[in-house]
Parts: sequence; C-alpha cells; structure tokens
Amino acid sequence: MTKKTIFDTQVLGHPAGLFVLFFTEMWERFSFYGMRVLLINFLTMTLIGYNPGWAWSTENAGALFGTYVMLLYLTPILGGMIADKITGYRWAVIIGAVIITLGHVSMAFETEFSLYLGLALLIIGTGFFKPNMVSFVSQMYKDLPEKKDAAYTIFYMGVNSGAFFGMMLCGYLAERIGWNWGFGLAGVFMLLGTIQFWFAKPLFGDIGSKPETTTDTPQEITHNEEDKRNPFTTVDKILIALAAIIGIGYALNDPLSKIWNIDLFAWASMPALKGQYVMVIIGVIAFFYLIGSRIVRYTPIVRDRMLTVVIFGFFVVFFWLAFEQGASSLVIFARDNVERELHGNWATIYNIFNALLTVIPLLLITYVLFLLIKKTYKKIFPAVIVLLVCFTLVWGIAVWMLNRDFKTTAYSVAYKAYEQVDSDNHTSYIPITEENRNAHPELKIVERTTIIGVTDARLNVGQEIKLLSKNNKNTSFAYADTEKVQWAKQRGTTLNTDNGLIVAQVKEERDNWVEATTSWFSILNSFFIIALASIFSRWWDSRFNPPAAVKYGLGLLMLSIGFGLLAIGAYGVTQGIKVSMLWLVFAYMFNTMGELCLSPVGLSYVSKLVPARMIAFMFGVWYLAVAIGHKLAAVVGGQIENITKEYSLSTFFLIFTIVPAVAGVLIILINPFVKKLMHGVK
Repeated sequence: MTKKTIFDTQVLGHPAGLFVLFFTEMWERFSFYGMRVLLINFLTMTLIGYNPGWAWSTENAGALFGTYVMLLYLTPILGGMIADKITGYRWAVIIGAVIITLGHVSMAFETEFSLYLGLALLIIGTGFFKPNMVSFVSQMYKDLPEKKDAAYTIFYMGVNSGAFFGMMLCGYLAERIGWNWGFGLAGVFMLLGTIQFWFAKPLFGDIGSKPETTTDTPQEITHNEEDKRNPFTTVDKILIALAAIIGIGYALNDPLSKIWNIDLFAWASMPALKGQYVMVIIGVIAFFYLIGSRIVRYTPIVRDRMLTVVIFGFFVVFFWLAFEQGASSLVIFARDNVERELHGNWATIYNIFNALLTVIPLLLITYVLFLLIKKTYKKIFPAVIVLLVCFTLVWGIAVWMLNRDFKTTAYSVAYKAYEQVDSDNHTSYIPITEENRNAHPELKIVERTTIIGVTDARLNVGQEIKLLSKNNKNTSFAYADTEKVQWAKQRGTTLNTDNGLIVAQVKEERDNWVEATTSWFSILNSFFIIALASIFSRWWDSRFNPPAAVKYGLGLLMLSIGFGLLAIGAYGVTQGIKVSMLWLVFAYMFNTMGELCLSPVGLSYVSKLVPARMIAFMFGVWYLAVAIGHKLAAVVGGQIENITKEYSLSTFFLIFTIVPAVAGVLIILINPFVKKLMHGVK
C-alpha cells in the first residue's frame, strides 16, 4: 500500500486504519485489565459470602498470578517471530484475539479446570496479539517516520482507555453481580474487537499480510564495524536453552509446589535452600554469563551501549517489583483495609466525581468513533456496525452503573457479634451467624451497627433481615435477599460449613451513602496517565530534560514516595480498623508519575542504544527483566497476610518504600558512568 493510499482516508491527520488499531487494542486491553483486576480478589475471597471466591491464601494466589504475568511477557517473543516468518501481523493478531476470547469464555465458568485453561489460552493469545499490534503501527508508518511519535501516542491512549474502562466496568459487574459477569464481559469485548478488526481489512491493504521470502544480495549486507556480526556459538545456544528451561520451570513450579504440593525441583534441594531457588541461581548465572560473553565480543561502542541496556533492565526489575503491587497486594489492601464507604457530602462528591470520571473520557472516545465512522462508513460498514454495538454496550453498562449507585438506599442495621481481645489488647469482632450462636460461650456478645446499601429492594425500620460478609475481615456486609439466602444455605450444606448468614435488624434509613468498589482504585493509574502524560512529555522536550539514568531514578523515587504514604497511612492499623481512601489515591498518583518517568522511555532507549540487527535479542532481554519484576511482585505481594500478621501492614509497605528508594538513589549516583557508556545517545 502506497503512502498516498494509506492517507487516502484520514482522521485527525492520521490514516483511518490507525484508529481501527486504536479500538482493537482498546478492546484487548479492556479484556486484559478487566480480568486482571478481578483475579487476585476472586481467588482470595471466602467460600461463602456475598460474592464468594475460592478462599486461597494470598501467597498461593500470588504464585499463580505471578506465573501468569511472567509468561505473558515471554510468549510475545515467540509470537513476534512466528508473525515475522510465517503468518504476518494481521493473521497473528486475529489468531491471538480469538484465543484470548476463548480464554475469557473459559474463565467465566469459574471451575478449577476452566480457570487454568483460560489463563493458558490468555498467555498464548497475548503472545500472538501483543507484539504484532505494535508492529502493525510501525509498518503503517514505515515511510512516514516524522508522524510515528504522534501515531504511537494515539495508540498508547487506546491502551489506557481500554485499561480504564475494563477495570471500571468489569470490576463493577464482578463485585456487584458476580465474578462470571466480569470475566464474561471481558470476553465479549475481545470478541467484538476481533470482528471489527477483521471487517476493517480494506483500510490496510497489504499492511500486515503474510511476509514474502526475500534473499539479501551481497550488496545489501552492511559491513559497518559497529554492526559486526556476532553469531551464536554452540555454548551460547546451550546457555540460552538452559536459562529458558530453568526460567519456565521455575514459573510453573512455584504455583505447582505451593498449591498442589508438586515440586519439580525437589531433587535439587539443599539443607538451607529449596530446589527451585537452587535452580534459579544456576539459571541466573548461566544467563548473565551468556550476556557478558556476548557483549564483550562486540566493538567497544556497541559493547558499552548494550551494557547500558542490561543496567537499565536490572533496575527495571525493582521498579516492577513495587509497581505491580497494584495487581496483588493493593487489591487486598483496598478490599480489607480501606474505608470505601462514604457518607453525607463525601458520598455526593464521590458520585459526582465518579460520574465525570466515567462520562468525560467516554464522550471523548465516542467523539473519535464519530470521526472514524464519518470517514469510513462506506468502506468498512460492517466494522462500523460492530463498533457501534461495542459503544452502545459500554454506554449502557456505564449509565446502569452510575444510576445504580445514585439510587442506592442506605440503611443502618444492627447485628450481634462476639467480642475478642488478643494478647496485644487489640479488639476484633466475630459476627454471630445462624450456625455459630453457641460456638464461643467464653466470649462477650455485643451489638454492632453497620451501614448497607440496597438497590433492588425496600426495607422497613425494625425489619429483620439477613446479611452476608463482603470481605475476608468481616468489616463490610451486604443485604441477602431470598435468592442469596437460599444459595448460602445450600452452599453451607454442600461444604459442610457455616452458611455465613447473619441475622440483623434495620435501625434507620440513611441518606447519601455509597461504596466504592475494590477495582475502582485500579482505574486511577490509567486516569493519572491520561491526566499527566502531556506534562511529562513537555518536560522531556524541554531544556530541563534529565539524562536517562536520572529519569529512571526519579521514577523509582516517586514510586517509593507512593508506598511511603501507604506505610504512613497503614501505621497502627489493626483488625477492623480502616484507613482513608485518600492514602491510596495519592499513592496511585505518585506510582503513576514514577511509571511516566521510567516505563515509556525504557523501550525507547533500547531501540536507540542497540544496533537494528541485534534489537530482537535485546528486546528479549528487556522483556525478561519485566517478566522477572512482575513475577517477584506477585510472589512478594502474596506475603501481605504473613508479613502483616508477623509484623504489621505498615512494615509490608515499608519494603516497597525502601527497595525502590535505594535503587533510585543508586542509579542516579552512577549516572556519569551510564552517560559515558551511552556514547552520546540521549
């Protein structure tokens, strides 16, 4: 497809095809982040409650989630190679999208087998989808490099828009209605996104089609000294295979050993070290030897620049170790320890803010859709219809969500509970259910009050009702209607355990009450990216643009400040005590500023520092560092319950305050050394 043909149909000065890619990526990110924000919460919720889960420990949930996200960053390397050599970008995207859709459908069944099958399909599908959407944009602007930065900015907004609406809507449906609704909705939009991409084929011409086999002539082979070939030796290949086998083995063995007690590396155990960690050490040594031995074979300038990428990759691990707590420990913290119930004026302010937060971005994205339809409805009419269906659904769910929150009626209700005082003189309360009335005769019985929100029923003062707990700490409750009561009784009988039904009495009707969902806080990251990205972009374009190492250091330090706020806010928190949501809001703000300093510029520096012929290998190194960071984040985040029990919640967050702070100061201190290694690259 020629330059003229590409720009034959334009939207906002860019080819209409870019906005088709924008919406395709938006729906994929909608499905990914919509599921991501639910998984840890679902796995760790109690077996019986208002919205029950699988009652896993955070450690086991973190192990599974960590393996999932780690593999998500490794499979794109293989998916990109398959697209380059066999399928082409277009078919790779289609294949990936279909597999992802099947993964979400599988997870909606909520059985153990369907969950694992769904996660496996998501990993495979993302491997095909993720690298090739970016390649699609790159190929579209191959002859228009001056427009590429703006194009990627638009594309990046699609990523964040999808993440924003996915976490908001999937999270709301899952928490308010049921987990299968959230998982299912993610699959619906992934399917629709796939269909609209397929029907938009006329806008792309030959872009992304199956690659043709070409043979370089001797004249086409460069002999630049800096691009000197460095073929993989037999030893290199053995080390790659060894590191890959150990890495994937560890990723699989971690959840296998913790959840099912199947240890693939038990044979390698030592008295003071588990077998999997012995093998990890061996794998790390093999990998670093591989990297080091290959780097020293290059010319000095290439060697130094590649060493810079390795240094940046090392510090990236510490960034993602802390930042990705947003998918694990911060979900648990928001659910069990943050005061999400707002009253009076605060409830009104939240409802107004949440409405604006939902409607304004949706209006902006709808406006972009309008421009796309106006220019392309004759060329890609079926794709236009699918997009209209998508946005009709999004608007419908958003309006339903906002209306539901605005019309919720709040009631103050009283229930009986056992009062328990531990050795540290901390008081906790165990709600008295239908089946534990005589379980603790030694404990004092007290009356407790709570506020519940009811949407679909009208309660009367003095009415006796049933409650079910909404979290694992028995600090938040919801009204159980007749259907919920019957389900809880049947569930209790099936599991041979307490049905969790709490007898309560309505005391009074309350005004202006709302409860923020756990997943609501996760959307703040996307919100702050959209709000602050332009400010940081101007900063990088100004004369005050800091060196690369300083950007990394600032990112790590801002991340440290965010978790430092949580450490302060959580100080002295005990059972039943909750902290203001403002601590979490400001933490997300600083975490996002840290991300804007580090994450967008990371891949940019890889592309600048590494010769084109070696970029695939170094991108693999980079994504490996990201994968390791995500895995460590989930593993360490899974220790939130153990560390809180042994020390305190504040101590847990202090870990993610100190580690990024030390890493940030260190990389800023070595900036002169890093700058020298970069040989003029800025």
